[in-house]
Amino acid sequence: MPPRRLWSLVLAAAASAICLASIQSSSLGRVQASLSAHEHEIWTSAVHGSKFSPVPHTTARTSCEATRAPEALATPNPLLDNPDSDAKVTVSFIIGADGRVHSPLVLESAGPSEDRTVLDTVRSWRYRPATCNGVPTEAEAKVEFSSR
Repeated sequence: MPPRRLWSLVLAAAASAICLASIQSSSLGRVQASLSAHEHEIWTSAVHGSKFSPVPHTTARTSCEATRAPEALATPNPLLDNPDSDAKVTVSFIIGADGRVHSPLVLESAGPSEDRTVLDTVRSWRYRPATCNGVPTEAEAKVEFSSR
């Protein structure tokens, strides 16, 4: 093949490769823009749809023929700092369907250090959860601690 013809074939191949690359990059840009718009549409519709969705309360049962109260598995007593005082700490909390203590709240305080000790101890407690018709459910509990 003469060198002049070979050179024209190389130039033609290079020109077609450049043309193909520009077509692919422009179509890739359109595809990316289309995907981005589609993704935005999906996310905004999901957020909007869930914004006003009612969330049923897990403890609102219509009827519960067979109930069982929570059963303590590990509930160690907290060691209060000042055993000589008549301090009382009352704590309210929720026993979750997982058997863990959730949202402990001090109702009657004996001071910051005693409250902290009691809350740390209560958070570590474990229960066999309450059941309603054999299904684990949340239950509310209230416990009073005194140093005597």
